[in-house]
Amino acid sequence: AGTPARTAAELLGIHRNSAILFYHKLREVIWARTREGHPFGGEVEVDESYFGGHRKGVRGRGAAGKVPVFGLLKRRGQVHAVMIADLRHSTLMPIIRQRVQPDSLVYSDGYHSYAALDVSEFRHVRVDKKRSYAQGRAHINGIENFWSQAKRHLRRYNGIPRQSFPLFLAECEWRFNYAPPRRLLKTLA
Repeated sequence: AGTPARTAAELLGIHRNSAILFYHKLREVIWARTREGHPFGGEVEVDESYFGGHRKGVRGRGAAGKVPVFGLLKRRGQVHAVMIADLRHSTLMPIIRQRVQPDSLVYSDGYHSYAALDVSEFRHVRVDKKRSYAQGRAHINGIENFWSQAKRHLRRYNGIPRQSFPLFLAECEWRFNYAPPRRLLKTLA
């Protein structure tokens, strides 16, 4: 239900470290299940985002201390997000090839790393965000919606250790893929 571990510990009358450990193990199960997904086909949106605290100065690309994340969203389907080291095409293309079926229609923004999609086994459509966020069916609003929901969910933790971040990101992915909340726990059984 989105209750933080410390609140759950207080409600149950157990030590907070016990609740934190239980939540960590639950996130590990969720992470393992989200990595098992099948490749997406049809229309797929790809995008990158940065997660991290609010810092003065540079925002977006080039912001120090931020965690880069890459995501894929099958339209009217599920999302897959992964923490990455950098945004080079040599990092992104293996993820795309693993999670997207050949000959799928891939929508992206104008970031230069997506140029490799133009000469790949995928059909590629770029969205020019300077002109408009949507040109008919050409948009990446679905994956942008996921970024918004994930950041809103993670903001309540007031910072997440970098080594635990993939588990928290997988939880956001799981919440998005299996909403509404009453359906979430059924997926872990």
